[in-house]
Amino acid sequence: MAARQHLTEEVTAWRPLVPGVTEVFHAHFTEYAYPMHVHDAWTLLIVDDGAVRYDLERHEHGTPGDTVSLLPPHVPHNGSPATADGFRKRVVYLDDTLLGDELIGAAVDGPDLRDPLLRRRVGRLHASLARPGDELEAESRLSLIGDRLRDLLRPRLTAPPRPPDPVLAGALRDLLDERVDEGLALAEAARLLHAHPAHLVRAFSRAYGIAPHQYLMSRRVGRARRLLLDGVPPGDTATATGFYDQAHLTRHFKKLVGVTPGRYRDSAR
Repeated sequence: MAARQHLTEEVTAWRPLVPGVTEVFHAHFTEYAYPMHVHDAWTLLIVDDGAVRYDLERHEHGTPGDTVSLLPPHVPHNGSPATADGFRKRVVYLDDTLLGDELIGAAVDGPDLRDPLLRRRVGRLHASLARPGDELEAESRLSLIGDRLRDLLRPRLTAPPRPPDPVLAGALRDLLDERVDEGLALAEAARLLHAHPAHLVRAFSRAYGIAPHQYLMSRRVGRARRLLLDGVPPGDTATATGFYDQAHLTRHFKKLVGVTPGRYRDSAR
């Protein structure tokens, strides 16, 4: 039983010295399921063993071993094992210098890319990212991956544009993005946006598929991940990212990442 628990929480994370890469995250989960959450970076994901099923923009998707999944920033998604033995995945989180916001809609419409060339390139990128001193190779491989992703996504841009997010929901998201660390009371948001609190929550949830508090916690955990990879202790990380205390950080961090902040920090290379 102890061995199974170990497998459930097997993770390694680090931030390489490669422009455009905000984090590398390797994990093996047998039972853990991600709740709905968001990232502020592009998520480039491959699965080496097992499979993952997830919901993105209210549509179900899956990631078998021959697939590369590209999840755009700020779009809620979850994830859970699709096989009895769980899944082993490798993830690269990318900032907006490699892929622009104009590709978000195309990625939402088809996040799972079955392209053997892209799959090989992503695998080789992970190999180079794991070797200190090979940053130039990793940059070169990442550049080729960016070209391939744009080639695959751009033909979809000729499709009719997706309807815009409701104005009220977008305004609330902007407020939350401005107040990630200090937080935002619903009553204050309602006053600033001249809307009833309940209407505000409904508008946001319908537009983005995630409640405002879940969105805020996702953003905070994302910032916490970066600080932990920089070696900042969990207690100081909690204070710096707007959590009430370390226990508050730990509860939400484990819910969204699958391990405690201390375990995550210790896994960093």
